[in-house]
Amino acid sequence: MRILLVEDVEDNRALARFLLESQGVDVDEACTGREALEALGKRQPDLILMDLSLPDMDGWDATRSILTTPEWRNIPIVALTAHAMAGDRERVMAHGFRGYMSKPIDVSTFCDQVLSFLPSASV
Repeated sequence: MRILLVEDVEDNRALARFLLESQGVDVDEACTGREALEALGKRQPDLILMDLSLPDMDGWDATRSILTTPEWRNIPIVALTAHAMAGDRERVMAHGFRGYMSKPIDVSTFCDQVLSFLPSASV
């Protein structure tokens, strides 16, 4: 199982990668929305964890590009974000994300939450 982790903060990326790899998940990384699109051109993941506030191309625009590209549009994308104000979850879901997870991540539940978004055939 492969996940593309799109996160610009190194400490956040390192923690998420460590937790996911401890569960046997292959993790590809990107620091910007543009890097995420480049990574998708190389190999497709089973799931994308997308930060919304990224340099260069933000997670909103990157997700829009992914969802409008025929070969990528069925990859589930989960927002992994510090945006935790009232209405943010609804806005994320209306934008086409399959899920919403707030940061900071809870290390005791993170992997179970992430894995719950995978298509059942990939689990």
